[in-house]
Amino acid sequence: MNGNQPVLDINDLTTSFRIEGRYYPAIENIHLSVYKDEVLALVGESGCGKSTLATSIMGLHNMNTTKITGSIRFEDKEIVGMTNDEMDRIRGSRIGMIFQDPLAALNPLQRVGDQVKECLDIHTDLSEEDKKKEVLELLDGVGIVNPQRTYRQFPHELSGGMRQRIMIAMAIACKPELIIADEPTTALDVTIQAQILDLLRKIQHENHAGIIMITHDLGVVAETADRVAVMYAGQIVEVGTAEQIFNNPQHPYTRSLLRSMPQADTPNDELYVIQGMVPSIKKMPHTGCRFAPRIPWIKAEKHEVEPQMHDLGEGHLVRCTCYRDFEFEK
Repeated sequence: MNGNQPVLDINDLTTSFRIEGRYYPAIENIHLSVYKDEVLALVGESGCGKSTLATSIMGLHNMNTTKITGSIRFEDKEIVGMTNDEMDRIRGSRIGMIFQDPLAALNPLQRVGDQVKECLDIHTDLSEEDKKKEVLELLDGVGIVNPQRTYRQFPHELSGGMRQRIMIAMAIACKPELIIADEPTTALDVTIQAQILDLLRKIQHENHAGIIMITHDLGVVAETADRVAVMYAGQIVEVGTAEQIFNNPQHPYTRSLLRSMPQADTPNDELYVIQGMVPSIKKMPHTGCRFAPRIPWIKAEKHEVEPQMHDLGEGHLVRCTCYRDFEFEK
């Protein structure tokens, strides 16, 4: 476990959305820390709450329909309860975010260079000439072959990989302490994926930033992560180093996820399929082990009524006692 002060420290965070007059938790009782110089991968299937956690950190929810309780401390300042103006001073300058769909996140009517420059317009006192020079250096730094030309282009004129590089340039323009990358390699071919992952690693080493890498791609996790937090149905169910998670997974959900990955050395074996589905936000159980319905062969008494995180040593944590008795169905 990293002995330094975390750049981000989340304690007992719950984010609930109002649906038909009632609030339903999308993520619940989240405890998580992120340190400088590390990549923390946040993994889990679609709908488990990964992006909700990211947008809670960034303060991007509509507070008329969202309720956030608990604590998010960034650089030892409490974010929960900050005004939009206070968050605007942090977003972009101290925390950068790479969004899942760059075509949706970029303004189609604005030139690429002006969009990257916007962060510098807001958070720096540089002259226009210096800002343009800085943007061209950023574009060059993220692997854009012809920065001068790309500066003048519109998002629709760029490939998916180039748009993702523009998003990364925007996220790192002010050298933030924390970068949140939400599915940064989705919909890119494997060659471009590898380049984007290499780029994020390079940025992390150069800026000593902490990175939260949100993904459902375990191959990406194995390639880039120092630590891994596994999410299921709005809760963290296991946290450990990448080595602990891949070589010694404990929670039944983590083990099931890993078993459902295609294995090159067993090409004829059928893929493992996890029974059932993630419950919807309105049907989420709030007592008992949330994964229990998907492993019905494990007896009810093997699960905790109020599942807690258990410390297995060296920073490896797992939720619920069911991990002790879990075996795959014969």
